[in-house]
Amino acid sequence: MSTESGKYELSEAELRELIPQLQQLTDKYKRAERLQKALFNISELASSVSNLSLLYPAIHEIIADFMDAENFFVAFYSAATEMVEMAYFVDEFDEQVIKHLPSEELKKGLTGYILESGNHVFFRNETKEAIDKDLNVELIGSQPHELLGVPLKRGSQIIGAMVVQTYNDNVSYTHEDLEVLLFVSQHIVTTVDRVKNRELTERTIRERTRQLRQINDDLQEEILERQKVEALQQALFEISELSATASRDMESFYTTLHDVIARLISAPNCYIAILDDNKEYLNFPYFSDTQSSHPGTRPLGYGLTEFVIRRGQAELIDSSRILSLTEAGEIDVSVAQNILKHSNSWLGSPLIIDGEVYGVIAVQTYGKSARYTPRDLELMRFVSHHIAVALERKFQAEANHAYSEQLEERVKERTLELNRANDVLRQQIEERKEIERKLIHDAHHDTLTDLPNRSMFASRLELAVANKQRHPENLFAVLFIDLDRFKIINDTLGHHAGDEFLIEVSKRITKCIRGHDLLARHGGDEFVLLLDNFEFASDVEEVSARIIESISAPFILDDKEMYSGASIGIAHVETYYHSADEVIRDADAAMYQAKSLGRGRFVIFDKSMRERLLEELELENEFRRSLREQEFECYLQPVFNLTNKQPLYHEIYVRWVHPTLGKISREQFRQVAEQSGLILELDLYQLRAACNLLQHWPDARYTQQQPKIAVNISINHLLQGVMVQKILDEVSASGVSPESLVFEFDEHDLNRRSQYILPAIKKLKRAGVTLVLDNFGSGLASLSYLFSYPFDFIKIDHRFIKSLPRSLRNEKLIQSVMLISEHLNFEVIAEGIDSPSQLTALTNIKCNYGQGKYLEESQLLPDVKQANS
Repeated sequence: MSTESGKYELSEAELRELIPQLQQLTDKYKRAERLQKALFNISELASSVSNLSLLYPAIHEIIADFMDAENFFVAFYSAATEMVEMAYFVDEFDEQVIKHLPSEELKKGLTGYILESGNHVFFRNETKEAIDKDLNVELIGSQPHELLGVPLKRGSQIIGAMVVQTYNDNVSYTHEDLEVLLFVSQHIVTTVDRVKNRELTERTIRERTRQLRQINDDLQEEILERQKVEALQQALFEISELSATASRDMESFYTTLHDVIARLISAPNCYIAILDDNKEYLNFPYFSDTQSSHPGTRPLGYGLTEFVIRRGQAELIDSSRILSLTEAGEIDVSVAQNILKHSNSWLGSPLIIDGEVYGVIAVQTYGKSARYTPRDLELMRFVSHHIAVALERKFQAEANHAYSEQLEERVKERTLELNRANDVLRQQIEERKEIERKLIHDAHHDTLTDLPNRSMFASRLELAVANKQRHPENLFAVLFIDLDRFKIINDTLGHHAGDEFLIEVSKRITKCIRGHDLLARHGGDEFVLLLDNFEFASDVEEVSARIIESISAPFILDDKEMYSGASIGIAHVETYYHSADEVIRDADAAMYQAKSLGRGRFVIFDKSMRERLLEELELENEFRRSLREQEFECYLQPVFNLTNKQPLYHEIYVRWVHPTLGKISREQFRQVAEQSGLILELDLYQLRAACNLLQHWPDARYTQQQPKIAVNISINHLLQGVMVQKILDEVSASGVSPESLVFEFDEHDLNRRSQYILPAIKKLKRAGVTLVLDNFGSGLASLSYLFSYPFDFIKIDHRFIKSLPRSLRNEKLIQSVMLISEHLNFEVIAEGIDSPSQLTALTNIKCNYGQGKYLEESQLLPDVKQANS
């Protein structure tokens, strides 16, 4: 046993050699413990510090515990304002004068280098020249002995810099200090964000408290105002009730009315003046005044009452207004002198019955203490209306007796009128029958062309189908006619010209058929024609050819020569048809086949067309099911940087391998998606797959650069602002940065709706999405997009690349686009590189980016695996 234990004993020399290692390990653990404590303290700051002015000194104190940090500052950069904020600055030589500096002023310094590059800086005085040369920077302010600077990042975004420096030649920083500073900086940003959020929350609470206090004050004022309104409503209700009894006791009505008015406004003096029948004198049925006696009856003059009668509206007259009215000749001088002498304030409102001024109600005060306001004037307008109602009731009671005497005579006259009315009624009955006949015609005919409408055509075709069942030898055919350029005529010349065009077309088709054939307008620019009992099948083709030739002749619309054309689908009525809808359906299908073959022709329906339609319908149903169950496979194809041999981004595309139908081509199922209205759902499916791939990027070798995935987006997403926002919300919900996504838009699609989508393109650009114009050169207005739209990349259509290096013309075209790109700030991508000769030709003209099978198969770059979603 002693021998075995001896093998594991260490000699004294070996133990002495281990002492420095153990000492170093001990120092390392102590330093790790201090670092852990510092991180704990920083985390505590996030919950204990209430504002940033206390946070930065606390961080300074924590960092000073690791290293010499007498000179320390924290700066934050705002990309929106391009300003740098010195959030905290402590320096023994330099003094902080300006807290906010333009980033351009710091661009050449070490701080500017950190903010722009995102790299840390370890500066020593003895290595100054080497650092200036390598980093192309110059020192701003006093020159330190040594300096450590690290970036502050939020995710991948650089938001600021933290710097410690010393002017003491005896102090030296180590790489361990730099590592500690880098490590601590990762946690400081989170702490600063939390404190900022707390400050914002507190400010929000204070502002909300102030708003609630203001709302409470407003409510108190509203309560007081409502109380005043309730008092006013009660008084107005009493005035309204008084008018119900006015016809029985007018004197009591006037007295009570005066009392009610006096509760609302100052009305110690009140009177009512009435015009006589000849409108030459004024009578005063009610007069109450503290200083004047009852005036009785007097002729009209230039008093205040007559002024209201002439104006026909309520007036407020006081000392400030009476002089101007007197100078204008509206008021007598004696009246004005009396107003000025007693400092009167006078309100008067006309009594209007049946649209004529019947009299005036007026109130007045004496002395300067009581003055009427516009609000009092409005009250008088209301009161005068109710007095007029009461007077009108009185007049009506007097007129009832006279009316009874006239009633008998009027009954006789009414009898004669009824006899005359009976004659008129008989005439109206005849006119109504004519209207009913017209309604029946309108219900079965088109209002514009006066042709039979869809309903009448279907009824007539049902009879033809039934006739074919009973008499198979009879021949019938339906022609489904669709016009070309109708929308262009409507949009350019207006709807009136469009209507004239349809009327002229109906006339031309009518000249091409027999009298017993039935032509109907099916809707819009579509017509249907039933050929009834023709002899030979060739007759149908002759009629179709005549119609096409007739419509192809020029039209004169608004003095302009316009051209159109027609595509015709023909369906022969056979015994296997059971309804008119079936025949029209097949004729419609043949018409679409004619349009797809180039328009201006006719196509006769056969059963193979129906089978193809059923196949398309089945394919569409299978596509819906596969999209719903996510049976598609997503693959990535990289776009390469041909200069530095690195991938620029990866384009995601979908493959569909059906269990029974086999592999469906990309163009075919995307066309199915377009026709079925599912293109938006397909794009969102690819977008979600791209976000999922970005969250779990498969190849760790590319972590030094931000991975990007491109998604082909349909133009339909850009036609509505809500759809663009839906895409951005989808990206935000996935947690993926918009800067990691590339949207490719097909140039051919932009040609159709280019005027509607520019705002949506700009919105995506502002969100940070990279934009690519795909298949450039395949459309008709390609060059305009380079100047109008903020695309980051232009992808040259693969047909131009395919001809390289044989076609010098296409090579020159690519070079021209590259030349334009230098002025318009976009890059050019060559799509469809399938051979080394094509790659060589593109390299010779200095094309920097490319995509194609050859680049992947030749392993020009490290392998990027296809990723199944």
